[in-house]
This record gives sequence, structure tokens and C-alpha cells, in this order.
Amino acid sequence: MGASRSSGLADALGPDEGAGGPPREGAGGVPGESPENPESPECAGEPMCPEPPPDSGAELLAALLDGMDAALCAFDAGGVVTHWNREAERILGWSAQEAVGRTGFAGWAVRRADAHEVQGRLMAAMDAPGRQVHEFALLRKDGSRVLVRTQSARVLGADGKPAGVYCAFSEVHAQIDLERAIALSEALLEDASWGVVLVDVDLRPTVVNAYASRALGGGRTTLLGRPLGELVVQGVEELEAALQHVLAEGAPGAPAEFWVTLRTAEGERRRCWRSGFLRLASPLAEEPVPLGVGWLFRDVTATKLAQQEADRLRFRTSQLHRAVRTASECEDPMEAVTSLLDFALAGFADHVLLDLTAEGPTAGEVMEGERLVRTAATPSDAPGPCLLVAGGAIPVRYGPGHPALQAVERTGSVRTSAGAGEAADAAAAWAAERRWPRDAAHALCTVLRSRGRTLGVLTFLRAANRTAFERPDTAYAETVAARVAGAVDLARAVGAGE
Repeated sequence: MGASRSSGLADALGPDEGAGGPPREGAGGVPGESPENPESPECAGEPMCPEPPPDSGAELLAALLDGMDAALCAFDAGGVVTHWNREAERILGWSAQEAVGRTGFAGWAVRRADAHEVQGRLMAAMDAPGRQVHEFALLRKDGSRVLVRTQSARVLGADGKPAGVYCAFSEVHAQIDLERAIALSEALLEDASWGVVLVDVDLRPTVVNAYASRALGGGRTTLLGRPLGELVVQGVEELEAALQHVLAEGAPGAPAEFWVTLRTAEGERRRCWRSGFLRLASPLAEEPVPLGVGWLFRDVTATKLAQQEADRLRFRTSQLHRAVRTASECEDPMEAVTSLLDFALAGFADHVLLDLTAEGPTAGEVMEGERLVRTAATPSDAPGPCLLVAGGAIPVRYGPGHPALQAVERTGSVRTSAGAGEAADAAAAWAAERRWPRDAAHALCTVLRSRGRTLGVLTFLRAANRTAFERPDTAYAETVAARVAGAVDLARAVGAGE
């Protein structure tokens, strides 16, 4: 609030101030004292009266009042205006010289019809402890009206009796805007339906709401001041880069999505957060000084996984449709088999192996792996199409317990992977032991069945840089296997007929 700018305006209503009228022009202290008068008793008989020291207390009060953000005026016990700061002048247009010394607001700051009620409500603060809040319609100097919200309180003299009233006021819409801003911030930082984290310039959380604490897997106080790297196992680099960008350049124009892996008491879990950012700057500084970043996010993992699954299903359905149409144009059924596998391999696996049973094998021979013959496969050392093995009549000698033999035994599918975190040499040995390409780390074996007979095993392999096969992958592999088994059965039937 601005300071009072008339001659007695720097004098605060205090213990030494009486209940008289407004200070006289030129008065620099308490009414009745005149240190500048050479005829005063203190200077009698002196050749020259010393120059009085500056009233630093009055200057300080004037500066404080002038620097306030709210309008302030004060009245003595008789209702005479004694203080009027710059913010009051800005709101109403009346200067301190025009306001100080007037009795009440009647006829200049309030309509005469309302003056008695307004004055009575303001001065009533002298008889009541604490602050009183009112709303009044005041008049500007140009004649327009403005609705203000006031807080008034009494000022006590040295004898403990009321000596006047001070009144701080601001425009109602500005006050309501402030209250809304405070209410909004409190609501966001309590139980908002999305996460809110305030991050300082060192990228450490300073405020965390309830949603964010649940998403980050910690308490609202235990998360404060901790580096994000202690909470996020993977994806923290991208998140911190976004926060640094906001501090340097400002908020991005659209939300961003981050996939992160969190470290929780139950283990690691992967989540997707749709995030928005706001750069926080101090409203009190002359130049924008960043205080940190407001990070708002919502967990959209379920939505993203459902969307990814829908996209994957749409792609695989399209691939199967194209594969069937292509296979229907193949004259040789085994050529149709390799075409089906080429289409099925796209985006699904890195390698595919087709092992068929010899004609009329016994169950024991199949279980021992003696009569499973490698019929078609993709290159083991580089990506490539699935091709028939030249002269494919050599049995694949799978050892006992091999996943392909388990698939035959179960008449279903078997998923397996190398141990998580194994070294590259150990993973390569794991694949070589099972007679698979050395870069294989995840396998899915599914049996080929047609007309109630087992015709072989179809094996899909993925490298270590891809995820392991999951249940939806098994359903897709079994669909492909059913189509391949039909083509293989047709090939055998045609060969037998010839």
C-alpha cells in the first residue's frame, strides 16, 4: 500500500496521538511539538538553535505505506481522514492532499445518501476487537462507482482507549480473483484427479499432492527433496530434460507422454504419464525469476496399453488377411506355408523355425526328437525371408525337455525365455543348447495339428532387445499355426496322391 503523502500522514495513529483533527500542513511529528521553531523554550537564550535530526521513523512509515499493495486510509476518533496511501489514490483517484483532513467520505468518496451508513460501519470498529470486513460502493474522482471490500480495525492510544480506525480496502473483483487463485491452488495440491508436483530449480519435488504421491509410490512428505532418479528407474532422463527445457524456454504447447519404470515396494512397474508443465516465476520480482516448474500429470497406462493392443490386433489381422490371400495364389502348398510365415513374422518375431514330423512317426519317436525334421527357417545370422531347407531330411535332435517337445506333449503352446539379466555369452549358450540362433532370448513353440494329427512344431524367436512373448502373442501364434498346419496337411495329401 502506498504511503501517506501529506504533512501529518507519516504520523501513525499510536500511543502519543490524540483524538483531534487532522495534522496541520508542515507538521513533522506529534501535534504541539515544533522543534524547528527558534522561539520554543528549548532554544531560548541559545545563540543558534541546532538543526533538528530528520524524522527517520516518519520517513520509514511513509515509505512502508507507499509500498503496500492494498489501499489504506485511517481516521481519528472524530472520523477525520489522517492517512491516505498511493494505492487508495490509484483506486479512487483522490490524492493524499485532497483526502487528508476531510471528515468522513460524505460527498466525495461516497454518495451522500450512503455516507451515514458507511461511516457508521467503519467507525463501529472502534468499539469491537479484531477486524471487521465490509463491502461498500465508493465513488471515484471521475464520478464512477467501484465496489470495494474493506477490513477495518481500531487503533488504541497510550491509555488503552480507542484513538481511531484504520481501513484497508481493495476492489472486490481483485479480492475475488485472489481468493479464487488461493482456492484453486489448495484444491490442486490436495485431492485433484491428476497429479500435481512442484519442482524446484534443482529438479527436486517441493510439493506433492495426494494423486502424485500414490503414482510415485511414496508419502507426500517422504518424496520431498529427493532426486527424481531415486523414484524413477527408467525414463528419468527424458523427464528431467523436459523440466530443464521448461525452466529455460517455458512451457510446451501440448502435453507430452512419458513411459517410466518406477521402483516400488512391490517391485518395478512400467507406467505412462501424460504430462503438462508450467514455469513458475516470482510475482514479486521486477524481472521473471524462475522458482521451479509446476508438473501436472495423469496416469494413462491402461488407456495406452489398450490402444497399443488394438493397434497390434488391427495390424496382425491385416497381416493374416494378406497372408491368406497370397497363399491362395500359390500352386505349391509348401510355398504357401513360407508365404504365411513371412507375413506372420513381420513385427512379431525375429526368427521362425518349422519342424515337421516324418511320415507316420510313433509318439515315442516324436517325443525323443528323432523324427522332427527342420523343414523351413529364416536365416540364423541375419534377417531374411523364411525359406524351405534344401534337402530337409535330417532330424533335429532336440534334447529331453526341449520346449518344442513339450509343445507336442501338451498339444499346445510353450513360452520360454533366457534368464533375466544374463550375460550375452550365457544367453547365447542357452540358445545354442536348444539348437536355436545365438541371438534368440525369447521363444514361443506351438504345435501343428490337422485332422486330429500332430504334424510338427512352429517356433517363433525374439532377440534380447525385445519383450518376452505374452498371452496375446500365443493366441496369434496358434492362429498362424492352424493355417500352416492346413497347408502342410494339404502338401502331404497332394504328395501321397501323386
